[in-house]
This record gives sequence, C-alpha cells and structure tokens, in this order.
Amino acid sequence: MNSEKENFQQKNYVSKSLFYRFSQFVGFLLGARFSVAILLTFALYVSTFFLFNQEESLRNFVFDFKVHGIIFCTVLSILAGGIINQFYDLEKDYVMKPFRTRLQSFIKQKYFLYAYLVLSAVSLGTAWMISHRVFAYFIVYQFFMWFYSHKLSRILILNNLTFVSLTLYPFFGMMVYYETFSKKLLLMAVFLFLILLCIDIVKDTLTKSVDKAFGYTTIPNFYGSKKSKIIIISLLVVIMLVSMKLIARTGISGFMAYYFSGGLLVMISCIYLLLNYTRRSKFITLNILRLWVFVGIIAMLLNGIEGKL
Repeated sequence: MNSEKENFQQKNYVSKSLFYRFSQFVGFLLGARFSVAILLTFALYVSTFFLFNQEESLRNFVFDFKVHGIIFCTVLSILAGGIINQFYDLEKDYVMKPFRTRLQSFIKQKYFLYAYLVLSAVSLGTAWMISHRVFAYFIVYQFFMWFYSHKLSRILILNNLTFVSLTLYPFFGMMVYYETFSKKLLLMAVFLFLILLCIDIVKDTLTKSVDKAFGYTTIPNFYGSKKSKIIIISLLVVIMLVSMKLIARTGISGFMAYYFSGGLLVMISCIYLLLNYTRRSKFITLNILRLWVFVGIIAMLLNGIEGKL
C-alpha cells in the first residue's frame, strides 16, 4: 500500500516537474518574441534573395556564409530585443497580457536578463568575426533596441517612428550590403514603413487607457480619439497613393502588381471599418493590416520564384 502511494507521489512529482519545465520553456519563447523572430527571418531571406540579390544564383546564395551570418546576428538581436522589451514593459503586460505574463513568471527575471546578455554577446561576437562594419551595424541596432525599451517607447511620436524604424533596420542593412538602390525599392520601403506605422498606431488605440496609466505617451492618449482616427485614415490614404505610384510608374509586375492592386481594396475596407471607430472595428483593422504584411511576403516569394524560373 505504501509502495503504491510512493509510486503515485513520484509520478505526480515528475508530471508537475515536466509541466514546470515546459511552462518555463514556453515562457521564455514568449518573452523573447520567438514567433516574431521566425517571421522576420523568413521575410529577410525572401527579400534578400528575391529583391536585393538581383544577380547571384541560388547556389552562390546558399554558400554565402556572410549573408547567413548577418541574418543569424539579426535573429539573435531580435530575440534579445524582445527580452529587454518585456523586462521594461512587465507591469503593463500584467494588465494587457495576463496569460503570457503568467507563463513568463515561471522564470525569474534575472534569467531573462542573462539570456539577453548571452544573445547580445553571441550576436556581436559573430558580427565581429564577419567584419568590423557589420559589428558597428549591430552595435547601433542593439543600442537603439535597448534605448527604445528604456526611454523612447514612452515618448510621443518617437515611440511609433522608432519601433517601425527598428523593424525595418535589418532590411535596410541587407539593401546596403547588396548596394541595391532604385525608385521601386524606395517606394516599397515607404509603403511598408507607412503600413507598419499604421499598425502600431491602431495597436496604441486598443491599449490607450493602459498606456496612459503606465506613463506611455501615445498618439491616441495625447490627441484623443477623433484626431487619432483622422491620422490613421490619412496614413491609409497615403498608402493607397504610394501603391498607385508603384503600379503606374515602376513597372512592377506579377504577383507584386496583384498585391499592390489588391491593397487598394484592403485600405478602403480598413477606412470603412475605422469610420465607426469601435473597439471591434479597430481590432479587425489591426489584424487585416498584419495579415496584409504577411501576404506581401508571400507575394514577394511567389514573384521571385516566377522571375527566377
């Protein structure tokens, strides 16, 4: 009888221990924004090979270890940035994301900081081995990711502009690496910048009261609902104008032409939703815009494959 009881207790202990370890692992992945890092890695590879790399063959690209090293450093920097961001946003996340915060609570904050230091050090060490210029590039990137989390995320307008700029920074780096500059790429960069800016402002409208409570000065809680709506709709109109410019003046073709043409209807739909300006309409708009960014990556991939065949 005692033996059965001990076996049951031992199994119960093992199951609790496994659950605890699993919760720690999931908590770390959420804290490091692992899903965001995966998406950005995919987007970097697609844009690098099919957009910036116009002449290199697939074989040469696969064996271009310098490019893989830069993308590897970027991924580690993004993971480190996610960790330091959740460290500074911890109190806000307790209110906005209780489930995620609960999972992250299985790991002590000091271990998140250790992970941040390790990821940053490995990224910078790898960058140093590639070249001194790449090292300087990632020093700047990591500094501004920390500075954004520490200070800039609470400053009006700068918070949105810095967040979007840091998101696009790796793509700008690859464009400079391949020395690929054109009017088409400039307009595509403007399009992506504006749509990401729009996403960030819409997101701020959904967290307006919590941001205000924790000292984050955002466009919605500084200018109010009416002016915020005007700003977002104005950005969507500008996005439509950039799309039309891309279609008419840059000779863009294939799936990307369909993407920017379809984007006109998507932006009109978002404007229609935002005219109501209810929480539900803002939430739907946010997810439509996020989905459209992902559709853009897939369109770029398909367009690139079509062009390489």
